[in-house]
Amino acid sequence: MMAMEKIIIAADHGGYLLKEAIKTHLMQMGFSVTDEGTDSDQAVDYPDFGGKAAGAISAGLFPRGILICGSGVGMSIVANRFPGVRAALCLDEETARLSRMHNDANILVLAGRKTDSETAFRIVRTWLTTPFVITIQK
Repeated sequence: MMAMEKIIIAADHGGYLLKEAIKTHLMQMGFSVTDEGTDSDQAVDYPDFGGKAAGAISAGLFPRGILICGSGVGMSIVANRFPGVRAALCLDEETARLSRMHNDANILVLAGRKTDSETAFRIVRTWLTTPFVITIQK
């Protein structure tokens, strides 16, 4: 990671608490974090927040982002509608590693209602530190 690499993060109400924990964790890791909301656990429409972050990735304003909703499915669907976005729902470190290594995922999606903060921190760290590796099999 380069010094003060920037990252965008967003969540709906189902991912709000995990987003806040991850945001702090990212800042401790040295990231400059842009938070596209939401700002509470009050019900909101996930596409409003996921779309802002995915749009910023698609436009090249951020190299990577993290989206969180209750199950992770909604944010994955929203994000992958944007050109150039490769969003991957990861519930464990192995999936996070493979999503970067083989798929060059540029958005990590987490399930706020299925992932505790310590697990999420490990997933985030794995996802952020795993490089994309191009492999050609014959």
